[in-house]
Amino acid sequence: MTEGTLLIDVSRLVWRRWTLRLPTGIDRVCFEYVLRFGREAQAVVQFRGKVWVFNKKDSRRLFELICSDDRGVRPSLVSCLALGLLRASTAPPRANMVYLNVGHTGLDHDGLVNWVARHKVKAVYLIHDLIPITHPQYCRAGEADKHALRTRNALISATGIICNSAATCAELRTFAEQSRLPMPDTILAWISGTSPLRSAEPKLLDRPYFITVGTIEARKNHLLLLAVWKSLVAKLGDGAPILVIVGQRGWEADAVTSVLDNPGSLSGFVRECGRCDDDELASWMRGARALLMPSRVEGFGLPVIEALQLQVPVIAADLAVYREIVGTIPSYLDPEDPQAWEQKILEYSADSEDRSRQLRDVETFKAPDWESHFAIVTDWLPRL
Repeated sequence: MTEGTLLIDVSRLVWRRWTLRLPTGIDRVCFEYVLRFGREAQAVVQFRGKVWVFNKKDSRRLFELICSDDRGVRPSLVSCLALGLLRASTAPPRANMVYLNVGHTGLDHDGLVNWVARHKVKAVYLIHDLIPITHPQYCRAGEADKHALRTRNALISATGIICNSAATCAELRTFAEQSRLPMPDTILAWISGTSPLRSAEPKLLDRPYFITVGTIEARKNHLLLLAVWKSLVAKLGDGAPILVIVGQRGWEADAVTSVLDNPGSLSGFVRECGRCDDDELASWMRGARALLMPSRVEGFGLPVIEALQLQVPVIAADLAVYREIVGTIPSYLDPEDPQAWEQKILEYSADSEDRSRQLRDVETFKAPDWESHFAIVTDWLPRL
């Protein structure tokens, strides 16, 4: 892409920096797009259907602030937004500029669709998942309808769509067919995560430990792990391994957080790390007997990739997207079978044959990387 032809939506990242919350998987993708295209793109900020395009100077400053690690960023962010929004009112986008929205941002408002049509920009969306549509039982009330609106608006207004996995592509095509909407030009480009630090020192505890990573919410299935750990503690007492839960508390997590706040027999056997930076996460992973991922549904699953990059075994729910991305390396289990998980965790607490098999297989694992992702995207964008 040439300078002056690209717009990138950073609304999600502005909110993330303002709240100082740790980035989610989707946030990390948004950050990577700013790092890759920030030098040539102008920033787009939207709120409740209204859309502003920042000029080049204000865009550079905004990109710097949202990518900064400074926790005292709010005053500078307010100043940048105030000036940028004021000047943006006189700088509408030119026709045929490519508008990148890789965070599902604003697609539940018709105002964005109208803006795309009015200014004749070429909208390109990255679709991460259709989970609220395919598995509404794990989402907030009303989220299924909201995500269906997002997805319809994406299909209606997009010049092109990027899917993060073949599984997501298949679900999107099914939705388009059921909604009787045409599929825009669509590509598959696996996303990646932060390259974990192999040099990170492994955490050392007085007993073997396992780690699970992800927002604490219903679909992540933390309750299964807590049930397994109660059984392990009842049977093994002080000989039971430790469970380390890394993730911020999210929606529909009352049953899990109630146990975490009042652990009872699990006291000393379950640790919660609500805030964990990349370096600390790498240390926790490197010392773990395995990463546990019993999620009932996932759009991609970056922690699985990052664990295998660190040559840490993975025990995961048998999901199509995991098999697509990492093949047969993990040990796959039914996410509704706690007995199977308990047995596998006991095996992996020692040097079992299956754990040794994973350690051999992971030596040849090649993770998806951002260089490959952006090679696909940058080859495709000029042809839209």
